[in-house]
This record gives sequence, structure tokens and C-alpha cells, in this order.
Amino acid sequence: MINSHGRKLYRLPQEGMIKGVCAGLARYLDVPVKLLRVIVVLSLFFGLFFFTLVAYIVLTFVLDPAPEGAYDHDDNAVRPSQTLSEADAVLRDSEARLRDMERYVTSETFAVQSCFRQL
Repeated sequence: MINSHGRKLYRLPQEGMIKGVCAGLARYLDVPVKLLRVIVVLSLFFGLFFFTLVAYIVLTFVLDPAPEGAYDHDDNAVRPSQTLSEADAVLRDSEARLRDMERYVTSETFAVQSCFRQL
């Protein structure tokens, strides 16, 4: 299975607890492995036991183990969480500059300087 970024879905036995299915799915979907494991465990307890167990077993046999170096290039790739952090920092800086401009425009100093410029 190949996603829009050209990555293939693999099992990651070296990172997994049982067969590496959750680790592989987490890497493919770019979500934390712990989150995916919690979802799987909760699905086992809340009525999806048979479906979850069958899906896990099928994926264990269908998915190939990740070849050596399959995800080495992903370590340098920009992660969505990194992009969001950078966007958040840019927005915070922009908001601070906007507040400074608003504070200056509404100050008496600006009004006095504006009056002098009109003379």
C-alpha cells in the first residue's frame, strides 16, 4: 500500500511489541505509536474484539517487514507536528507585532506626531 507521499506500508518488527503492525501503521499514518496502540486495545474491549484480532492477524501476514533503511529518509522529512509548531511560532510573532502596532497607533504619541506632520 502506497500513500500520497510515496511511502509504502510495512510492518516494523524492530519497533513493534508483537509483530510491528501498529508501529508500521503509526509510521505510515504519521501518528504516535502509543496512540494507535491505545486505540487498538480500546477496540478490543469495546465490541470490536473479533474484527481487531482478525485485522491484526491478516496485516501480520500481508504486510512485509520494512527493509533496512526504508525509513531513513523520513527522519529528515518535515513532520506535520513540526510544521504546526513553526506555523504557531510565526502566528505568535505576527500577533505580537500587530499588538505593538495597534498600541502605537492608539497612543497619544502617534496622535501628537500626526498633528505635527499635518502642520
